[in-house]
Amino acid sequence: MAMNEAVPVKEGVALRPGPDGGLPAGHPAVAYGKIGVLIVNLGTPDATDYWSMRRYLKEFLSDRRVIEVNRALWWFLLNVVILSRRPQAKGKDYETIWNKELNEGPLRTITRSQSDKLAASLGPLDGRLVFDWAMRYGNPSVASRIEALQQVGCERILLVPLYPQYAAATSATVCDAAFDQLKKMRWQPVLRVAP
Repeated sequence: MAMNEAVPVKEGVALRPGPDGGLPAGHPAVAYGKIGVLIVNLGTPDATDYWSMRRYLKEFLSDRRVIEVNRALWWFLLNVVILSRRPQAKGKDYETIWNKELNEGPLRTITRSQSDKLAASLGPLDGRLVFDWAMRYGNPSVASRIEALQQVGCERILLVPLYPQYAAATSATVCDAAFDQLKKMRWQPVLRVAP
């Protein structure tokens, strides 16, 4: 087969090494044939304690799309003032809405439920669809879920930021996280972003 020609792919079957599988000898098996749908919400801390809240707030408030001010001034304000005081107060606030049954923030509970409901209603329409969810800030990260979708054979991923309208501090930062992950991947799935 000549260079740059498309390799015919048999849908839903993992490619095997060798000429008959369409890959060079010695190439590892590759799962493919699936379409991932990744919904992404803002985020939530892993717990309500000081250090969990501090990690979450630092990730969120360090995003250049969220806080667009002089970086040197912001670094000082964030690390010396905000992250020394706010984690404890915000932890107490989160404690009042925390899902104690699942030991997680409510946004994680809601986003998981949305993904499950999408899978239940749309999954039966096409067996290639794989639904997943992520948090832009906190866990599960966008990077970890893109990698997981690829590992189960998603050659295409539809990224769905769960914001009511586009803004650099919302949808664009979700795209940043997705593209940052793609930059690290040798084999990249095709990525589309829902407006």
